[in-house]
Amino acid sequence: MSMDAIKMLQGKKILLGVSGSIAAYKAATLIRLLVKEGAEVKVVMTNAATGFITPLTLATLSKNEVPLNISDHDSWNNHVRLGRWADVMLIAPASANTIAKMALGLCDNLLLAVYLSATCPVMFAPAMDEDMWHHPATRSNVDKLISYGHQQIPIATGELASGLFGEGRMAEPEQIVAFLKTHFQQKNGNKPLNGTTAIVTAGPTIEHIDPVRYISNHSSGKMGIAIAEALADAGANVQLVLGPTSQQTSHTGITTIKVQTAQEMFEAVTTRFPHAGIVVAAAAVADYRPANVADRKIKKGEAQLHIDLEKTPDILRSLGDSKGPQQLLVGFSLETNNEKEYALKKLREKHLDLIVMNSLADAGAGFNYDTNKVTLFDKNGQERSFPLKSKQEVAQDIVSAIIELQHA
Repeated sequence: MSMDAIKMLQGKKILLGVSGSIAAYKAATLIRLLVKEGAEVKVVMTNAATGFITPLTLATLSKNEVPLNISDHDSWNNHVRLGRWADVMLIAPASANTIAKMALGLCDNLLLAVYLSATCPVMFAPAMDEDMWHHPATRSNVDKLISYGHQQIPIATGELASGLFGEGRMAEPEQIVAFLKTHFQQKNGNKPLNGTTAIVTAGPTIEHIDPVRYISNHSSGKMGIAIAEALADAGANVQLVLGPTSQQTSHTGITTIKVQTAQEMFEAVTTRFPHAGIVVAAAAVADYRPANVADRKIKKGEAQLHIDLEKTPDILRSLGDSKGPQQLLVGFSLETNNEKEYALKKLREKHLDLIVMNSLADAGAGFNYDTNKVTLFDKNGQERSFPLKSKQEVAQDIVSAIIELQHA
């Protein structure tokens, strides 16, 4: 099985509805990703959406005409046929206005006529400003759509068109594609990791100096969480051991165990390890901790402060030394120099099955970015390098490699 072999959207018919939101520009990337996954895409737009992206752009990318009105000159666009054609209707972006019209069953444009004619599952990805998202009317409308059996793609937090920072951003195209994959995997029961328990570590650890200070690092946990979600999408029962970070996941296939220190992470992982088939150690675990932790805040005094450090437990080495023949262990190697040399040394010395190497020297890779650039080395000596991608796409590549190793 090749790393590109798993295309859950191959041959699927996706009807994309684009409404009037600044996030409409993301529809172009979304269509490209869907087509790359083998899906057939047709697009319907509201007239308001054309102010943000042109029908010609979306028609070119989807390779299908994009109708705008129920009646175009002397022809009639068959909204019933479109509604019955799709395997899934996805409204992305779904503006506050379109969500309200969907909830009330209004039908004053082609997108809504198709929506009311759809006999397939419906998903919607909201996009609006934070105050609009939290308005009681919007909350009520979203609840109505969910009560109709529609699926809401989780909304994101970030910079908004108003210049504010908060909830209201449409999910990124990669996340929407992952959501669609999960839908079809659940529908088809085609999950290559069904019945497998996986442990994923993610985020940083903190090592206390005194009650108010600690040693830590810049890890956000984004990469580890993306891997946990990709494993869960593939059917695994995932236990995410997560260090202190603002990142989180709401994936129903993931149980989160929150820890702070390297010792707590070590204990959480080793107690669960005997029952796990896969372990992905993506956390940035502190290598050292203060030998003595002050029970009171250390006051400013002398010109210099010396802190004695001691090694923390080597989680990966411990797992590598004790893993069984049916267990698969994946590690990470983040370096600033001699990246390949150090990665291969870690692969050998810690008895890993796969190591993911990335470099802080690569632009857009490493801590806090939404992208990453990795090279994979497996225990059989195979090397695979990938270009800069979103962390969701990188996670899919890593999970595909894990599945391939399991079936080798």
